[in-house]
Amino acid sequence: MRTRVAVAAALAALLLTGCARTAADPTDRPGGTGAQGVRPLAGSAAGERPYARWGLRAPLAPAPRPAARPALAGTPLPVLRRVPTRDKVVFLTYDDGAEQDERFVDMVRALRLPVSMFLTDSVVGPGYGHFARLRSVGASIQNHTLDHPALRGLPYAGQRAEICGQQDKLKSRFGLRPSLLRPPYGTYDDTTLRAAADCGLAAVVLWRASMEDGDLTYPRGERRLAPGDIVSVASRGATGLTLVERTARLLCEIQGAGLTVGRLEDYV
Repeated sequence: MRTRVAVAAALAALLLTGCARTAADPTDRPGGTGAQGVRPLAGSAAGERPYARWGLRAPLAPAPRPAARPALAGTPLPVLRRVPTRDKVVFLTYDDGAEQDERFVDMVRALRLPVSMFLTDSVVGPGYGHFARLRSVGASIQNHTLDHPALRGLPYAGQRAEICGQQDKLKSRFGLRPSLLRPPYGTYDDTTLRAAADCGLAAVVLWRASMEDGDLTYPRGERRLAPGDIVSVASRGATGLTLVERTARLLCEIQGAGLTVGRLEDYV
């Protein structure tokens, strides 16, 4: 038990680096209950706040539920780097399914993170059970193709096979057909949009910011998080930081910007 507590404390101390203290929360006091009402995980220190285990100084603010989905333009499908909303939310998306860390399942459950997982069949391989556990604690499962090819320039038949094939695979694994597609490498063309629409997808999801090696990068536009931004979190980075560590750093950035994490599927 002492070893578990020491490891959790060391991880929290590491992740607190650069994590600014947020405004005082009325629940951030001994005996208080987190804003999202999460219970401490088994193995936590007595009285430990669940958010502190992951390096946060205060609970994540609960995300609002939009009164109506924003109007999204696009023919035949909208292509999104951000969602047009004034709600103070950003959206966390994860690709491929390469890093399958049970601590990430714990994190999603403890913080009630509404994450979206874009899965590639050839990468996930026998690891679909891990994503079933993630789905059981609130993650959504979306389409990232069967074999992760760059779709742009491929003929319609090839693109349709990659997209519809993964729709069928995820249906057989999880009993659902995803509504969102992330094309590998973020590359697509008009054929991609047509094939995705024909496979029953509702939107193509790219990103406005990405977290790869512990720092946020912005391929275009303002170099700060803003409401509606879609953030892509790489499965693996070059720095050796785990998926949990990168996510914790990202959550610090989100809190520091006065934002919280929303559920992408509530808006698209």
